[in-house]
Amino acid sequence: MGNTSNDSHSENREEPRWLPPGESPAISSAMFAAGVLGNLIALALLVRRWRGDSGRSAGRGNSISLFHVLVTELVLTDLLGTCLISPVVLASYAQNRTLVALGPDRRVCTYFAFSMTFFSLATMLMLFAMALERYLAIGHPYFYQRRVTRRSGLAVLPTIYIVSLLFCSLPLLEHWKYAQYSPGTWCFIGHKQTMYLRLYATLLLLLIIAVLACNFSVIVNLIHMHRRGRRSRCGPSLGSSHRRAERVSMAEETDHLILLAIMTITFAVCSLPFTIFAYMNENSSRKEKWDLQALRFLSVNSIIDPWVFAILRPPVLRLLRSALCCRDSLRTQEATQASCSSQSNASKQIDL
Repeated sequence: MGNTSNDSHSENREEPRWLPPGESPAISSAMFAAGVLGNLIALALLVRRWRGDSGRSAGRGNSISLFHVLVTELVLTDLLGTCLISPVVLASYAQNRTLVALGPDRRVCTYFAFSMTFFSLATMLMLFAMALERYLAIGHPYFYQRRVTRRSGLAVLPTIYIVSLLFCSLPLLEHWKYAQYSPGTWCFIGHKQTMYLRLYATLLLLLIIAVLACNFSVIVNLIHMHRRGRRSRCGPSLGSSHRRAERVSMAEETDHLILLAIMTITFAVCSLPFTIFAYMNENSSRKEKWDLQALRFLSVNSIIDPWVFAILRPPVLRLLRSALCCRDSLRTQEATQASCSSQSNASKQIDL
């Protein structure tokens, strides 16, 4: 009994219950406002696009794009995470208490840390699902048309939530305690849980590599599609409607790739400090103040994602596409005209 009381007293001494003087909630308030506003704008744009796509597809019999279903689920996940995590930080600043002191038995600290790990992993899994969908749509179109449907896209969100819930519940099953980090408004996996902390960071890193590999495969397949389309211009005429549909498909796939690539780069940059933080020891982390910066970087991703989608509207994507591809298109047009003329001259000589 005496040892137990001494341990509890040492834990109370190690974890402050009041915020240090001079702490301001300005950064947390700005992050919360930007996250909610960005996600609401992105949801409004998605609803508008859903209505437009459903109206256009009513006459053609086509379904709404599965990619936009996954984007909607990603925005909903980011909005839910922002609304469930940020108010806890604001409450800590309002009462001038740390998360450990906000509730009995460290419940608020446990809730905050579990929510951070859950929504960070769910966001990365959503990005992986989006990248995998593009990889199957471009690299394996026959399998995609036969096996992948919009219903499967609707089932992605509950599946990801179940996987994230099971993985992030491991510390709770082992009765581990989450650590409170300076200035007392953040709780996360502690350095004493070295195995689970590095396992979590490694899983995020593997998902980032998998998303980058899928995006690279999509780029290679789009290049092959572009070359096949360029060669088909020299062949027999397939009709203007077929070529127009092919160009529209290429443009849409390029827009999806640009959007997914920017979201992937954003998450990679935001999760890199956390990955470094996970593999550092506790003393160097405290000395260099990596804890607060790494956790803030990890939470910034859910704020940036909806703004990326809101800013990169179809007109902006067309502008980016034209800026990236205008030089290449001019060169390919000249090369195509030269190759077509040479082929026609060769065919004339053969006929003669």
